[in-house]
Amino acid sequence: METFEPFLQATNILNWRNADVFKLAQSLAVGTPVETAQRCFEWVRDEIKHSMEFRLNPVTCSASEVLAAGTGFCYAKSHLLAALLRANQIPAGLCYQRLRLDGEDSPFCLHGLNAVYLTEFGWYRIDARGNKSTVNTQFVPPMEQLAFSLDNPGETLFPTIFADPLPEIVTALHTYPTYDQLADNLPDRQPE
Repeated sequence: METFEPFLQATNILNWRNADVFKLAQSLAVGTPVETAQRCFEWVRDEIKHSMEFRLNPVTCSASEVLAAGTGFCYAKSHLLAALLRANQIPAGLCYQRLRLDGEDSPFCLHGLNAVYLTEFGWYRIDARGNKSTVNTQFVPPMEQLAFSLDNPGETLFPTIFADPLPEIVTALHTYPTYDQLADNLPDRQPE
């Protein structure tokens, strides 16, 4: 039997016990867990600006930092979404894709997204990165509509759902203080 406890915990990064994060989570709780999960997803996707896309500083990491600054890279946005879901007692984890952002000759980097456990559907991946003309993420279970397809050789979706962020993600978010520095040093990792 699967245990969801690790996917409900508050941590230093997924800090849903922070007063502002918890207050927002409660304001988004409506109806069923599926409806609450969709509201949390859409709020983070639409209200938190993607740091690189909007050229915004500071680089944020914890859920409370993302909420306070109103911006974050995909990884940081996934931290806030996981915290909002967990605050509403909805199991949530972190997922990663290994992508080439500029075609098959470009270097690999990780992209961060989430998985949420919905009783009706099981684990369901969602991507609150933020929409634009070439990205259209939606919450339409059981169909997953993520930001990026795997089009280039070597790209992959990690099969593991992580309870905590990968260490190389946290290190990168804490090492590079500006969006352009992080954009030039996006973290990477081989899948397990």
